[in-house]
Amino acid sequence: MTHESETPTIRAAREQVAALHTELVRYGLVVWTGGNVSGRVPGEDLFVIKPSGVDYDVLAPEDMILCTLEGEVVAGSLGSERSPSSDTAAHAYVYRNMPEVGGVVHTHSTYATAWAARAEAVPCVITAMADEFGGEIPVGPFAIIGDDSIGRGIVATLTGHRSRAVLMQNHGVFTIGKDARDAVKAAVMAEDVARTVHIARQGGAPVPIPQDAIDSLFDRYQNVYGQNPEGSLA
Repeated sequence: MTHESETPTIRAAREQVAALHTELVRYGLVVWTGGNVSGRVPGEDLFVIKPSGVDYDVLAPEDMILCTLEGEVVAGSLGSERSPSSDTAAHAYVYRNMPEVGGVVHTHSTYATAWAARAEAVPCVITAMADEFGGEIPVGPFAIIGDDSIGRGIVATLTGHRSRAVLMQNHGVFTIGKDARDAVKAAVMAEDVARTVHIARQGGAPVPIPQDAIDSLFDRYQNVYGQNPEGSLA
């Protein structure tokens, strides 16, 4: 694929994913060049992802790497002279095995990663967690970067789970979403609730939320909140 043959859909994906990396910096979820955002190209078996080792403040749409769902860089495409993120194989595995996912984010955000270092799920003890994640944020298995092992752990942990975030043991946070922006939101919220629950535990044991209340809160937030009477998003 040449630069000139890229479709408007691919260009839009590049622009969105490049812009969303600034949100990781804005919310303090990354340091230096760590972390990444990827986004599926709608209607095509492709996704775009951040290049490896490039500073966030110089990332541009043309720097994003276009990849197949096998994690291979599309030859001749914009940015193809760079190396894709070291997590590309993990993102590709998620896209191949979770077709409903349109975006994947990875961070080493401080509080959520501290829970991952203990291999401890963040318990659902505040309503914001029930709203956003429908329960706890689970822990995924320890896996080494470089192949699709992390992707396998993400898929195994989140398949059938309400949470859009997983704490990969001793590593960090991966989130999924209907698109890249949704996955970024999940990463922001995962760090926020991980911090709050950590602080709560310093004063004693947090009080669990009854399961029926979690279910009700999740249903309302996912299906009612933010909609106008006609049912479209307000």
